[in-house]
Amino acid sequence: MGEWIADRRFAELEPLYLYHKELEKPEHGVLPDPALANQHMLVRKCFRLGKPCGEAWLRITADDYYKLYINGCFVGQGPAQGYAHHYYYNRHDVSAFLRPGENVIAVHVYYHGLICRAYSSGDNRQGLIAELWGDGSLLAATDESWRYIQAEEYGEGEVIGYNTQFLEYTDLRKRVKGWLSPEFDDSSWLTAKSHTQHGHTLVPQLTPPLAVYKRSPAVIREIDGGLFLDFGTELTGQVQAAASGPSGEMVEIRYGEELDEQGRVRYRMRCNCLYRDTWILSGDGEEELEAYDYKAFRYAEILAAPQVKLSVPSIAAVVRHYPYPEEACRMESSNERLNAIWAICANGVQYGTQENYVDCPSREKGQYLGDNTIITHAHAYLTGDLRMYRKALEDFTLLAGEVCPGLLAVAPGHYMQEIADFSLQWPMQLLRYYKLSGDLEFLRSMHPAAEGVLEYFARYLGEDGLLHSVNGKWNLVDWPDNLRDGYDFKLVNGQADGCHNVINSFYYGALLAVVEIRQALGLSAADEGLEAFRHAFLQRFYRPEQGLFADADGSEHCSLHANALPLLFGLAPEEAKAPIVALIRRKRLSCGVYMAYFVLKALAAAGEYGLLYELMVSDDLHSWNTMVEEGATTCFEAWSKELKWNTSLCHPWASAPVPLFIEEIAGLKPVAPGWETVAFDPHLPDSLEELELAFPIPGGEIRLERRNGAVRLSVPDHCTVIRPGQI
Repeated sequence: MGEWIADRRFAELEPLYLYHKELEKPEHGVLPDPALANQHMLVRKCFRLGKPCGEAWLRITADDYYKLYINGCFVGQGPAQGYAHHYYYNRHDVSAFLRPGENVIAVHVYYHGLICRAYSSGDNRQGLIAELWGDGSLLAATDESWRYIQAEEYGEGEVIGYNTQFLEYTDLRKRVKGWLSPEFDDSSWLTAKSHTQHGHTLVPQLTPPLAVYKRSPAVIREIDGGLFLDFGTELTGQVQAAASGPSGEMVEIRYGEELDEQGRVRYRMRCNCLYRDTWILSGDGEEELEAYDYKAFRYAEILAAPQVKLSVPSIAAVVRHYPYPEEACRMESSNERLNAIWAICANGVQYGTQENYVDCPSREKGQYLGDNTIITHAHAYLTGDLRMYRKALEDFTLLAGEVCPGLLAVAPGHYMQEIADFSLQWPMQLLRYYKLSGDLEFLRSMHPAAEGVLEYFARYLGEDGLLHSVNGKWNLVDWPDNLRDGYDFKLVNGQADGCHNVINSFYYGALLAVVEIRQALGLSAADEGLEAFRHAFLQRFYRPEQGLFADADGSEHCSLHANALPLLFGLAPEEAKAPIVALIRRKRLSCGVYMAYFVLKALAAAGEYGLLYELMVSDDLHSWNTMVEEGATTCFEAWSKELKWNTSLCHPWASAPVPLFIEEIAGLKPVAPGWETVAFDPHLPDSLEELELAFPIPGGEIRLERRNGAVRLSVPDHCTVIRPGQI
């Protein structure tokens, strides 16, 4: 069987324990050694096959990341981020890559080495493990006969984002040429070191490896000093090109999400990333230029001196993202603005789903729990693939016992951030997964974690039954902070002293979700004092003379946030619904795009579908149309590029229109878990004269058409459709 093998420098190191509460320093106080960061290792193993293999599979993982080749052909890459005690491995079908005679497995292993959101790194765990099986027999497995070398071509690049990645400064004079070929002589390479104390517990990655493919530029034109590329849309990956020129000449590739005032690529991006990679040519003919790590970009420039020849036919983007079936979900309507908004949201989800969901594929590349409330909802409808949703739910439970039963805000990874609002949304995400999938056993397995969230927050309950001074985690309310509609409560991390509305609203939403989960599992569904909590909430925050809710104890300010959430979760008395709706009608989306999801859902809960649709397609500054007008091809982090100092232009937490149009405007929701029973209660505006909508569900596809005033719905044979009044 395979052994974990590592660079000898790492094989002698003790793994670092990096887990801790965000506001508490690690007990050991030891930080990663920066000298060990940004390490590229090339690993090879040659073996012979006497006959063709009918079926062959390679199981592999690496810490932090690998790119796998067999006989010079790219096979795949991974794994998804994980924790050492729950570390994912991939299974690749390699039948088509093997041949009788000499074969080689070649792996490019990367160790990032910094604490960040993008990698589970900095803990001194490095290396890989692999097993190749063919026709039921073990053909090759990692051990100390495998050979490796440090890839010296990668120099010390600048760190960008929030320790997210290194710029790639690559000296092709030091490149090991031909190492992917079986014929390459690796006898001078070091033999790998078996690392018995690596500390990984390996589990199969149940999500598929990334889709990796090439996309040609929509535009290539000459500019001063090189070539300009426009790929027509924001995407995730890296530019691939070939160049030839004298030894020592440099080629620079700049990437950007937008252009500057001179029409050049804005590579010093507004999202706080400097996207500029450099290659030094060896002078040895035409050489391939391709970065290892990925970026988020639409535009690129390839710059070089006149004596360097750039091969235009070789230029492409090597695109990467989670497999995305383009035709799985389709929406086309007579409202061109709605179509454009849908497109940028769908694209944002496509490129914002990598080995896990990411808040953005540029600055952080991390999976955020609160972002996932929206992303998982949109991704489920756009793809019908619930495997990533399920994995994401589990990812956030993996440190519940080790660090905090109240869950972290970012997972997996060693960046220990905590956000109270996000933690309270996890039970709601779990319940929705169950409704979409019908997976009762998974619900049962995750139920203790949902109870653990409630138990964690119970420590902050005061005598009145409300949460007070939730200082173990950051109280976010909304982001960016200039879009909190003047929320009247001090939100400094660790200093949220007092009792405020939003965190209590989310707590009540979590209580409701857990009660429903218990009911689904046939458990005692005690209401957890829901009525008593609602009474205390009204006493503390409701201002009957206005019919509105205040932001905090002692405040008279009634923000959008402090009213939308009570309306959504059923905390608002009947007489308050009209004043709250009037407040929303007046304030519009005076919040961030994250909170807009909850505001629109609150309008649906109040039956205000006309206002919901109006806000979804409005031309206000705070609207998805602003993104479209500013040239978006993926949805933004904020309503406008200028509304946040470091706005990411690909941020899938802004994808709320996808699930909310399907569920609230088209009016299609699962009643029985797994869509065995479908609720159909459409609220299509008269102005939307034509609509074609199709989306996948377990066991088939739902299609809705509107033409010439007639609405037609088709569902799979196993589904029962019920209309209002039958539910």
